[in-house]
Order: sequence, then structure tokens, then C-alpha cells
Amino acid sequence: MSELDSRLLVMFTASVSEAQFHACPEQIVSREVTRRFRRQIAKRLKGLPLAYLLGKKDFWSNSFHINKNVIIPRPETELIVDRVIQLSGGEKGLIVDLGTGSGNISLSLAKELPGFEVLATDVSGAALKTAKQNARALKVENVRFIRGSWFESLENMGLEGRCDFILSNPPYVAELEWDTLQEEIRSYEPKKALVSGRTGMEAISILIRKSFEYLKPGGYLIFEIGWGQRDRSMNLFGSGWSRIESIRDLNGIPRIIAARRGEGQ
Repeated sequence: MSELDSRLLVMFTASVSEAQFHACPEQIVSREVTRRFRRQIAKRLKGLPLAYLLGKKDFWSNSFHINKNVIIPRPETELIVDRVIQLSGGEKGLIVDLGTGSGNISLSLAKELPGFEVLATDVSGAALKTAKQNARALKVENVRFIRGSWFESLENMGLEGRCDFILSNPPYVAELEWDTLQEEIRSYEPKKALVSGRTGMEAISILIRKSFEYLKPGGYLIFEIGWGQRDRSMNLFGSGWSRIESIRDLNGIPRIIAARRGEGQ
């Protein structure tokens, strides 16, 4: 376990801020705090992710409450938020976040782009409960949460041809790859939010196939992909799309696909 993990667990169990921790590094804590710290250390050594122990994870300068019902937000997913902000021009519009989980994408954008209406969907009621909790904590009001599976959640809402952005960090792990993932992921994060099916491309295929119907001309589909999925994703786009690009993460791995629905299509 890293020194950083230990320090964060000390601050968490002692209920002190980072400033307090550094101001009084030699302060003696109570026996109860020591017992709680040892219990937390034991859980961490068994593989429980630090974010689940702390019950929170930072994403795009905000702190998000998380639990076992949602996956842990990753830094590379911030690329979606960054690209939307670049493309939006800060104007008004409609953003749809499919499979919102903790709400890290939708709520970050709602704060950055207050003129936009944001719809955040998830098939999991427990995940939506977590996202709503984060919306209250962040005092975000321009987000509406809808329960449903992918585009089924948007049916009968009259949104066809109206969306400026459709976003997602979909499940993209293949079923056969599940056992190759780190133990921390396999034992604690929700499998349904990570595995899409036999090939890992099932959810991505739905996004590309159905989003064209809901995007306005000039609107964007932006989603995260896994390692080795760039070319397979690109090959799923048919006519009517333009400016299809892949964005690499800090490790140089293609991580985000952004595609624009052509004007007049």
C-alpha cells in the first residue's frame, strides 16, 4: 500500500483536513481512531479500492460520492468533459449522458455549462440515487435524471434530432477479458457497468447506431473506448457522419471517440 493511501486513510479516520494533518503531524490520535485506521488498512490490504473506503473520488475539480453501485471515475474520462467544453462554445443546448453512474460526466458539464440542459440516464436505480446525491451536494439544478437502458430511456420524449451532445462512458470490456482485469476491479466494481457482452463492442454499437436519430445536424457523439477498440469503433460509422476523431489519453492510448453528425443529414 502506498504512502499516499496511508495518509488519506489517516485523515479520513481522524476526520482532519490535509492542512490540519500537515500542521500537526505528530499529534497523538485516540485509541478509537487507531482501531478504525487499522480496520481500514486491513480492508485496503485485501484489495478494497481506496475510493470505496473513502466513499469519494475527485473528478474534474469536484468531489463525487461513490459506492459499490457505481464504478470509480477515472482521470481519462475527463477527456470527454474537456472535449464537450471545447466544442460547445459555452452556449445553450441539450446534453445527454447515457449510463451516468455517479454522475461525474453529467454533473461536471452541468456546472461548467450552466446554459445547457443535461439529461442523465442509467438503468440502475441505485446508481441514479448516487448521482442525485452528488447533484444535491454540488448544488447542480440543470440536470434531469431518467431511469432506463440506453436509448429506451429517451423514447416518447420528443428528443429526436434535438440533442447537441450524446455522451457515454459505456461498458466496453469483453466477457472473456473480465478474468484478466485487476483483482480490485473484479472483486468490487459493478460488472454490469464494465462488461457489455461477448465482444466488448455491444454497447458501443448501440451508441453509434442509435445516436444519429437523436442528434441534431452538427451535434456530437462522444464516448470512451477500451484498448484496441479504436478501429473497430471507427468502422461502425456509416454515411452521414463527419469529423470522426480519436483522442489519446496521457499514455498515448486512443481513449475517446468524437463524431459529428453532418449538416443537412
